[in-house]
Amino acid sequence: MPRIPRPRSLAGQLFAMQVVLVAVVVAGCAVFAYVTAHRQAESAAVRQATAAARAVADSPSVREAIRGDAPTVFLQPYAEAVRQDADVDFVTIMDPRGIRWTHPNTEHIGDRFLGHIGPALDGKTFSETYTGTLGPSVRVVTPVHDRGRIVGLVSAGIKIEEIDDQVQRQLAGLLAVALGALALGGLGTYVINARLRRHTHGMNAAELSRMHDYHQAALHAVREGLLMLDGRRRIALLNDGARELLGVREDVVGRNIAELGLPAPLTGALLATEPRVDEVHLTADRVLVVNTSPVSGGEQRGTVATLRDHTELQALTGELDHERGFTQALRSQAHEAANRLHTVVSLIEMGRYDEAVDFATAELELAQALTDQVVTAVGEPVLAALLLGKAAQANERGVELEVSPDSRLDDGLLPDTLPARDLVTVLGNLIDNAVDAATGTPGGAVTVTAVVVHDELLLNVSDNGPGVPAGTDVFARGWSGKGPNRGLGLALVRQTAQRHGGTVAVSESPDGGAEFTVRLPLQREPRRDTGAHMREVRQ
Repeated sequence: MPRIPRPRSLAGQLFAMQVVLVAVVVAGCAVFAYVTAHRQAESAAVRQATAAARAVADSPSVREAIRGDAPTVFLQPYAEAVRQDADVDFVTIMDPRGIRWTHPNTEHIGDRFLGHIGPALDGKTFSETYTGTLGPSVRVVTPVHDRGRIVGLVSAGIKIEEIDDQVQRQLAGLLAVALGALALGGLGTYVINARLRRHTHGMNAAELSRMHDYHQAALHAVREGLLMLDGRRRIALLNDGARELLGVREDVVGRNIAELGLPAPLTGALLATEPRVDEVHLTADRVLVVNTSPVSGGEQRGTVATLRDHTELQALTGELDHERGFTQALRSQAHEAANRLHTVVSLIEMGRYDEAVDFATAELELAQALTDQVVTAVGEPVLAALLLGKAAQANERGVELEVSPDSRLDDGLLPDTLPARDLVTVLGNLIDNAVDAATGTPGGAVTVTAVVVHDELLLNVSDNGPGVPAGTDVFARGWSGKGPNRGLGLALVRQTAQRHGGTVAVSESPDGGAEFTVRLPLQREPRRDTGAHMREVRQ
């Protein structure tokens, strides 16, 4: 089966079109120049013949010879001399009837002039192209005046053949210029189209159009955010996913990335010249994983960045960490319960029944007291379970977790706009941070307060650890008391509080440690999720 030829590339089509265009322009200019040169040569011939004819007609010796009995005797050599000096092909002097007195060919002397003489008899000098005895020529006829009368006529002319010879001599230079312009235009066109061919990778117009359609479809279909910056750090491309993740609604293509008002660490990562791999950054609403790669090669350099939404994954990871901690705490409690049960059994086997009952009762009362304290203060089941689990974890690390007597949070009090998952994120991270700070401190203790005050949910967590260093932004992503570039929990706390229109603050606790206070409004509608808004707009 014969192979269907591939359509010519866009660069090839433009090259062919431009070559034809240059050739047509050069040919048109050459024809125009030729016609112009021919007309100029004719005009020059008319001026030259006019000058010769008028000079003869105004000569006193010519008028004097015309008055004589044999004008030809004097006028013939005079006319030939003028013809040679003026570089014209003929100078003919005739009487008013048109009978020649002179002619380059003496055989035609006495014959009638071939051409029009009417305007000259009216006293006018005129020119015409006429075929006479010497062939086609451009001629001028002018009257000879003597004492107010026209006593003769003078005609001077140049043969068309001479004019054509003069134009042809100019034509060689004209053709050289035209060929040079054609070669120069072709070379320039080739260089430009070679560059265009490199940029278009030899594709034709249909392929480029199809690639553009695929490009646009891919950008709208990819759920990951794709951001491209040019060499001046201006936004060159921003797909729907990136608009959703960055909370951008207006058209920002062409603007500097620093003008979007993104968090400083995220802006710094996007502007970095070195690659960034799976960096976690926080915006007002989301947890983003950012990867950047610089673009090298070509005149312009920029950056390609991909953005992935890990908000839900981060929340699930936090819940998993809490569940893992609960599991470890339960395992430890099971081991401790087994030891206590063995102790009770041993006391019974030893016949010390009263000591066995007292020991078992004391342990039950201690465990029940903690449960009663938490459940009484916090009726919200998810938060109560969280506090009981965190209390067990803290106990394993030698830290006492206490729910303050001021706590009061009944079940059903929290609105649907404040999901339990976000409360677990806030309170769980604050308690973990406080337990970490109190661990190793003699008499390490953490106090938790959860209460509703003036339509606000107030969550307060304090510890007696070393406190927060002065001038430290503990809510910045990457800060941790365990070392740099490790902390994310407190940053998530601030993000969650701000998403619900709340605030978070840190101060020194009465015991010298740190005290974190979160206030969440219970009646105010939370800030609308940017991603949901963008999805509604597209629908």
